[in-house]
Amino acid sequence: MLKNVAAVLLDGVHPFELGVVCEVFGIDRSEEGLPVYDFAVVSAEGPTLSTPCGFTVSTPHGLERLEEADLIAVPAGETYAERDYPPELLDALRRAVARGTRVLSVCSGVFVLAAAGLLDGRRCAVHWHHADQLTRRHPRVTVEPDVLYVDEDPVITSAGTASGIDACLHIVRKEQGPEVANKIARRMVVPPHRDGGQAQYIERPLPKGPCDTMGDVLVWMEEHLDEEVTVEQLAARAHMAPRTFARRFQQETGTTPYRWILRQRVLLAQRLLEGTDETMDSIAWRTGFGTAAALRHQFVRALGTTPAAYRRTFRGPQAA
Repeated sequence: MLKNVAAVLLDGVHPFELGVVCEVFGIDRSEEGLPVYDFAVVSAEGPTLSTPCGFTVSTPHGLERLEEADLIAVPAGETYAERDYPPELLDALRRAVARGTRVLSVCSGVFVLAAAGLLDGRRCAVHWHHADQLTRRHPRVTVEPDVLYVDEDPVITSAGTASGIDACLHIVRKEQGPEVANKIARRMVVPPHRDGGQAQYIERPLPKGPCDTMGDVLVWMEEHLDEEVTVEQLAARAHMAPRTFARRFQQETGTTPYRWILRQRVLLAQRLLEGTDETMDSIAWRTGFGTAAALRHQFVRALGTTPAAYRRTFRGPQAA
């Protein structure tokens, strides 16, 4: 049973990510019939820690407090992705997992868990901005850049910032049932469970290769997303044989012409859903998907959420 929770901090901790853990586990809501957690903020680097926002956090608790925790949360922090970590903290986290304690990271807190070796051979979530860096620094970790959180019990990792709320509520739901998680979510005025993943929040500019023989063709393709085109037609525009064109396209963009067009159509659909009141049929026609059903199918495959849910997320429920 989840009763004892500790949030362990390093210098430079981000207040919001710490606040997420405090909000879910650190507030007494017993008058509403909700469980009360024995919650503590723990410092891994002295009694007073700085934040990047110009104020400090003080706590009397040191790493010894982790020994009694059922859940240890590691919020994000400034430079967490680049710095080294106190060996005694990494040892404490390893001991905790060995005795069955759950550990949770929020955003860049995942780098601490990876440094302790707790993610070797495991999948994990991280803010999409840090995904490549985490993969390079810890090649034995499988990074899932398109999800809000990953549960590899007893190690749970969440992506950027607010996805820490999703992961915390997931733990409550897992330990104490959906009714408790839903009541806490309602008190926080957040959804108890969000559809989709962080893929819908990622900006993907056009890839640029070391050479650029495809520039004019890419511009033309982007301007004609509503049309059906073949590799042969594109190759003719580039004055190449189809096989040469396909090989060169892969080299310069990292993908095939079909996948490139598909991704650009989804990006255009995102922009139209965010910035216009056009119907799904109209957006499907303008983006080359043809029908609203085809738009929905490809949108869900690419982003893990429906066009209607995406529009609600970025424009509010009245726009759906």
